[in-house]
Amino acid sequence: MEIPFVNATRRNHALEHATIAVLLHRLGPALRLMGRSTAKGFYIYGDIPTDEVVQAAKEGLTRLKNGESELAVSPLCGTNLAVGGILAGVASLLALGGKQRNDRLSRAILAATGALVLAQPLGRLVQKHVTTSAKVDGVKISRILRNGNSRWVIHKVETSEK
Repeated sequence: MEIPFVNATRRNHALEHATIAVLLHRLGPALRLMGRSTAKGFYIYGDIPTDEVVQAAKEGLTRLKNGESELAVSPLCGTNLAVGGILAGVASLLALGGKQRNDRLSRAILAATGALVLAQPLGRLVQKHVTTSAKVDGVKISRILRNGNSRWVIHKVETSEK
């Protein structure tokens, strides 16, 4: 089922990941930032020069359009945390449901640990098929706005469809 605002958010989420990947490559892995996507674009939170955000967003969009769909999926995405939390919670709940009380805690810990091991590859699959879409052919960057100062800088990257 095609829902326009969901599809736009998924594409912007992919572009957010691509932009952050480019920024991390250019400015180093110690860079502290985070992003959040909407149907109208995405936000980058972190003290980064605006010209770097502009260049990274343009490069990320170009690379996605040129087939580098792997940029849409990030090991740093909150989707991985959400999948890990859900899996660990469900696994623990199931492990605690047994009748033998004396080993329920150890089973819950083991189940949660196993779930967290599965979370990273499963989180990437959820990103690839549910929360991002690398199909950005009709997407263009409309404008990039900067708000805030020093450590509370927010860049709003607005996108539109051609």
